[in-house]
Amino acid sequence: MPDRSAAAGAQVIDRLVVVGASLAGLRAVESARKAGFTGSITLVGAERHLPYDRPPLSKAYLDRAERPEVMFREEHHLRVELGVDLLLGAPTEELDPRQRIVHTGERSIAYDALVVATGATARELPGADGLAGVHTLRTLDDAIAVRAALDAGARTVVVGAGFIGSEVASGARKRGLAVTIIEAAPTPLVRAVGEQMGGALAARHHRAGTDLRCGVSVRALEDRNGKIERVHLSDGSAVDADLVVMGIGADPSTGWLKDSGLSIGDGVQCDSTLAAVGVEGVYAAGDVARWRNPLFDQLMRIEHWTNAAEQGAIAARNALEPAAGKPYSTVPYFWSDWYEDRIQFVGVPGADEVRVVAGSPESDRFVALYRRGDRLTGALTVNGQSVVMKYRALIARGASWADGLEFSDRQARVVSAPA
Repeated sequence: MPDRSAAAGAQVIDRLVVVGASLAGLRAVESARKAGFTGSITLVGAERHLPYDRPPLSKAYLDRAERPEVMFREEHHLRVELGVDLLLGAPTEELDPRQRIVHTGERSIAYDALVVATGATARELPGADGLAGVHTLRTLDDAIAVRAALDAGARTVVVGAGFIGSEVASGARKRGLAVTIIEAAPTPLVRAVGEQMGGALAARHHRAGTDLRCGVSVRALEDRNGKIERVHLSDGSAVDADLVVMGIGADPSTGWLKDSGLSIGDGVQCDSTLAAVGVEGVYAAGDVARWRNPLFDQLMRIEHWTNAAEQGAIAARNALEPAAGKPYSTVPYFWSDWYEDRIQFVGVPGADEVRVVAGSPESDRFVALYRRGDRLTGALTVNGQSVVMKYRALIARGASWADGLEFSDRQARVVSAPA
């Protein structure tokens, strides 16, 4: 619990404000109360919804089955049990760090400690704004609109073969719908898993009957009476569409911080404890935070569920007791569901070597390891749920490449051993 009898001159923290009512913001609030903080907590969210889980929006939420519940907590839990002043549907407009005030359209909220967890904003194609049938897939409202279009049997075009786009394509194919993915890069997912494995994963689209077109971009969106009708491509071809989903990345939501004095560059720049550079009393967590990960000694901004949950919790604890702030280090982890496959990755994709150590990319299951120097730095698995977290633990303790290969050999012997 924060020490309220701190030495003279130390900042006494009675008011915690968390801006961003998604996973990182929720975990910040919960972590503060769990640590024994009894002061006021205000949670500010731009959306009108209670904090909800985003990964299902491009996965189970798009299935024909009953919509899954995505809300993390009931309003009573937040307002009454945790004692949170909940301000939803209130985009934050400005931060005044000198006065320690956050300004929304309705209120000006004073803070002693602030956690910025405003996430990221999906990018859009030129000409997409206001065009019916063209969507990003970042919010619950986006998912509701995309699901309705799939329910209606929409001819679907996905722009971007990243994980969000691939999951949307998978959802459409599960319904038997025609779907085309447009990817500007020659190989998809290079930044996420590297060129070699990006190509291996792309082949799974072709096997599922998805029309994946790489090395081509969108030239124009054609509409009829304000409703999408056709997508024109840079190679001169065109694809008819009732639904276009843009999965072309996201930018950290930092516009409201432009005059705050914070160091902004691909997110809020933070030290290893998630304290924002340039302003005291401000921490950041989740998709908006760019910090130095001590485990890899490099700056990172990670848009993954696990990272948001972990960072939200530690940012709040460090904000309440900065003198005892602890560095945040992690082995990045993400997962994605395509067709009948669970794809998981731990570590970082930049590598001197990528080696398939179990199965093959053409099979239903495989494991690929990533080497940088003599160190194991990553692992990609397809339907390898039983081993992926073991590789994450190896990477976390700084395992060598030889350690990783030895572990994979042991796993192979276990699998092949007679019953």
